[in-house]
Amino acid sequence: MTGARRRLLSVGLVTATALTTVLSVWLGLRLADEREAEQRRQDVLAAARQSALNFTSLDYRHYDRDSGNVLKGATGDFKKQFAAQTSQLTKLVAQNRSVSQGQVLDAGIVRSDERSARVLVVADSEVTNTAAPEGQARTYRLQLDLVRVDGRWLTSDVTFVG
Repeated sequence: MTGARRRLLSVGLVTATALTTVLSVWLGLRLADEREAEQRRQDVLAAARQSALNFTSLDYRHYDRDSGNVLKGATGDFKKQFAAQTSQLTKLVAQNRSVSQGQVLDAGIVRSDERSARVLVVADSEVTNTAAPEGQARTYRLQLDLVRVDGRWLTSDVTFVG
């Protein structure tokens, strides 16, 4: 084998090795990004489901705890508005002996990025109170806006939708 052929073979092997390395790194980074996006998606859905469950499960016998659960998963204007209404709601719920047991049926992400997300949630709730002692079934369609605060997804807005 001549010197020129050896150099050409060496250059070819080095080039192939470099291309394989670059491709492997690129694929590895892409896989890591996909795993991160899937984990974020799961975290957003879990937070939205829990928030909707907390929002639709309230019991006059321990309303302070239940409303506290809503507030723990809330932030921003939603948290301020809910907190401002808590004392009035406590009286109303106690007066009507209201018990609402929610169940999340489905949830889907409308949009999300590293800092915010919008999720649509469908939830059922069985509600009993002085006006409906046998209970009433209610279905809620909620739009939840979430933001990431200190590593946690918190609900910043809840809207009832069609």
